[in-house]
Amino acid sequence: MPQLPALETLSKHEYELLADFRYQLRVFLRFSEEVTQAHGITHLQYLLLLQVKGFPGREWATIAELAERLQSHHHGVVALVSRCEKAGFLERQPGRSDRRCVEVHLKAKGEALLQQIALLHKNQRVELQQVLKALVSS
Repeated sequence: MPQLPALETLSKHEYELLADFRYQLRVFLRFSEEVTQAHGITHLQYLLLLQVKGFPGREWATIAELAERLQSHHHGVVALVSRCEKAGFLERQPGRSDRRCVEVHLKAKGEALLQQIALLHKNQRVELQQVLKALVSS
């Protein structure tokens, strides 16, 4: 657990900024939950597809990398990948350099669904970024 700095206090304005950020974050997450549900997938399935597509420098990711990006346990991500694979959103492939490693790739069905949902998130994300910018600049 991080240690608190000695004798540091927050101003009323800083509390208001933090409260507003948490509120806007919750609005964004609730919006995301509702949009994904309306598209017939869970919020975690959307996050998985997003992390595969958005993995830096590649169009695929390993289970271990996805577990880190999702801040989840390895076995939980394996189960999530299995559900998405069964739905036809993605596929596993043997690792290129290490055959013991599994690469997770989006399939066309998953990519199309991801694009629809991600576009709906775009405006919400911009609003959240503005709140975060205000918080950081205070």
